[in-house]
Amino acid sequence: MVIYNVTIKIEWAIHEAWRNWMLEEHMPEVVATGCFVKCQLLRLLEIDETDGPTFAAQYMAVSLEDYSTYIREHAAGMRKKVTEKWGNQVVAFRSLMEVVH
Repeated sequence: MVIYNVTIKIEWAIHEAWRNWMLEEHMPEVVATGCFVKCQLLRLLEIDETDGPTFAAQYMAVSLEDYSTYIREHAAGMRKKVTEKWGNQVVAFRSLMEVVH
């Protein structure tokens, strides 16, 4: 199993609306691509939240091939939707992890 992790810093002014949108719309839409079997949203603790909270959206894929399909066929469109909705009020970076145990 691989985990596609998107770490996102959110401005305080939008954090509740963004969180609701992520849980109700965006994350289900990503899973609905069929490339991931489940997802979870986590909030980072013990970090500087002066400018806003930081979250990690994690999407679990059965295989690297499923993840690659998502990146190739869906990622650009999903990222565009985020940018169109939230603009520069969110900053994200992405990483890929493999479940070892």
